Amino acid sequence: MKNMTTKNNLDFAGFLAFFRGFLPPKIETGPLLSAVLAFLVSTVVILVNTDKGWGKAGDIRDFETGRVADRDVVADRPVVYVDEDETIMRVEAQEKLVPAVFRFSPQVTEKCRNSYQRFRKLAEERFQGDSSPEFFVPVVLAEFPAFFSAEILGRFFDAPDRSPLLEFCAASLDLILEKGVFSFSGNDFGGHNPEEALVLRPVGARVERERVLYTGVITKDKLRDALGLYINAASAPSSFSALGAELLLPFISENVFYSPEDTEQLVAEIRRNVAPVEKYIERGKRVIKKGYLITEDDMKELRALRLDIRQNDVRRDIARILILLFLFLFLLFFSGARIIDRSLTAPETYLVIVLSSLYLTGSILVRSLPEDSMPVSLAFPTALAVMLPAILIHARLALILAMALPLGAFLTGSFDTGSYIIALVSGVTASWVLQGAEKRMDLIQGGLIIAAANCVASLAVLLLQHAALGSYPQVMFWAAFNGLGSGMLVLGFLPPLEHALNAATTFRLIELSDLNSPILKRLFTAAPGTYSHSIMVANLAEAACNEIKANSLLARVGAYYHDIGKMEQPDYFVENQTVYNKHDDLAPRLSATVIRSHVKQGVEKARSLGLPREVIDIIGQHHGNSLITWFYNKALKQEGQVNVEDFSYPGSPPRSRESAVVMLADVTEAAVRTMDKPTAAKMEKFIQELFSAKVEHGQLAQAELTFRDLETIKKAFVRVLAGHYHSRIEYPKLPKDVQPHGAEAPASESREAK
Repeated sequence: MKNMTTKNNLDFAGFLAFFRGFLPPKIETGPLLSAVLAFLVSTVVILVNTDKGWGKAGDIRDFETGRVADRDVVADRPVVYVDEDETIMRVEAQEKLVPAVFRFSPQVTEKCRNSYQRFRKLAEERFQGDSSPEFFVPVVLAEFPAFFSAEILGRFFDAPDRSPLLEFCAASLDLILEKGVFSFSGNDFGGHNPEEALVLRPVGARVERERVLYTGVITKDKLRDALGLYINAASAPSSFSALGAELLLPFISENVFYSPEDTEQLVAEIRRNVAPVEKYIERGKRVIKKGYLITEDDMKELRALRLDIRQNDVRRDIARILILLFLFLFLLFFSGARIIDRSLTAPETYLVIVLSSLYLTGSILVRSLPEDSMPVSLAFPTALAVMLPAILIHARLALILAMALPLGAFLTGSFDTGSYIIALVSGVTASWVLQGAEKRMDLIQGGLIIAAANCVASLAVLLLQHAALGSYPQVMFWAAFNGLGSGMLVLGFLPPLEHALNAATTFRLIELSDLNSPILKRLFTAAPGTYSHSIMVANLAEAACNEIKANSLLARVGAYYHDIGKMEQPDYFVENQTVYNKHDDLAPRLSATVIRSHVKQGVEKARSLGLPREVIDIIGQHHGNSLITWFYNKALKQEGQVNVEDFSYPGSPPRSRESAVVMLADVTEAAVRTMDKPTAAKMEKFIQELFSAKVEHGQLAQAELTFRDLETIKKAFVRVLAGHYHSRIEYPKLPKDVQPHGAEAPASESREAK
């Protein structure tokens, strides 16, 4: 068993590896399996529910019993269908003909026979001896109390043909028990055949079935009459007709009982075997006639025609599955670096997959509801499915979803042309309207714009469809409500999704940029020099990112938090020192360990704070894996030979433009502080040397910055720093005898003047 399980796992892994060969290499197994599962679920929902929208013959939402048909529906193929109502009537009629089932009880029958045989044996023993009625009667009554009266036993003892009488009684008892004495007490057979019953008689290992008329069965009430018929018909002694019934009745009990289990089983068997009532629709028959009232029979035929279309058009179902498969492959192919210049994380991929599958299955389920007078897509928030990825991931990915999802719903039959147009307009507008949104109120404004776009698209669809004027107000209301509702729903879904995906959305970055946040206030208190340095780095990074069209807000937030690891040991960093430098008393190797630890501590603290991954990357990459030059050179002088890795930062070179800009801003701000009387020209030359050193040591190799970007960043840095370090004129000292207007001379000077 273990080997078989291992083999199955290997086969599945091989299939998964083969399937992955057709997809982008950076898609993880978890998201891939989720996409496959979502595809399978969507396929099942589509095959079960999407029997509409593929032609007027299969779309019955426009027809209703009692309405006047607005078009003809003609059967394009012969159809045989089952009339469910008439089939139910046939089944109910057959059920009423099902007889109640009774079973013989072999135990009761045998008990009756044994009881009589004991009586017969006792009587014959007494007859053979020298017995008298006075002795015979009490002996029998002692063995069978309450069976007989003393008079009957006396008459039986005095009968001249006692032994033949006992023989005839035994034969009659067997006949009665074989025919059966039926028990009807406590049972209601009104729902079954009123004329006959089915009797089950166990015969060895098999069971014999016999239908009997109720008029011919023996019951306890009819037992004496039945014995009378047997007695009269038999060539028995004369005493048998007088005493036979009295001797046998005490030994006969009901031995045929109603069996509800067997009756239910017979009813179920009859139901299964009832042939359904089939109706035939000829090819070319006009099932619905334009201008005529629609009857219930017309609706039956129309439903049968639609059901036939759904069940028999295999090519259509295969086409739907292929379209759905293409849609999921399309989303997997474009949901990544090809669109947003980076691979999606696993949670982001899950979000795209879940939204896509929910959209497709939800649109199908909405389509299956009874139609009112509005397009289906207005009952489904297309804008919501687009706005969430636009905020949480990227606007370009949202645009792909805005085009793909309505198209998939249209091609799989859940959207008609009008619904597709409205959904496409709503989705594309939603992907565009949130660009540059910085406040949550912008989402409501975006909802208003989407509502306006929905109204325009709905108006165009109504005009194209020549809709009745009475339907315009309702459609326009739902079009506006759809847009506004999508904007408000985003407000509700966004905060939990931001934290679930740990996404660096604009709204969350704005919250993190608040300098009054507890962590930044703690940084200001514990390490004021580091706080001041971080603020300056943020100004530099934001200005540079604005120039090169990078995410300036992300760079600013990353700069605010890039040195939070210094809060634990602030006195070991020069910007927080006053006169005493603790590194003077430490070995260079230990000093380097303290300095380089602030990167790891900053990353750990950021994770504990739940900062977005992009911000954590900036913290971990703002020094890259560069060398701590000062302590490396000092150790080299003391030890002669050292390991470079012991004096290198533990991070990795920046992988994003924002992280690279923060690195350059960090080193630039720290270095410019050491300049004596910095001027714009001196700073430009100095910054160029710093940039060249970073390029030379490979710190910018993965950041996707061009030389033009570096030149732009340098100019932005110089502009900001020149404004910060601008030269000031030296104000001359005033003569002692000249005081500013309104000032009073010191008391000593006043006395000297006197």
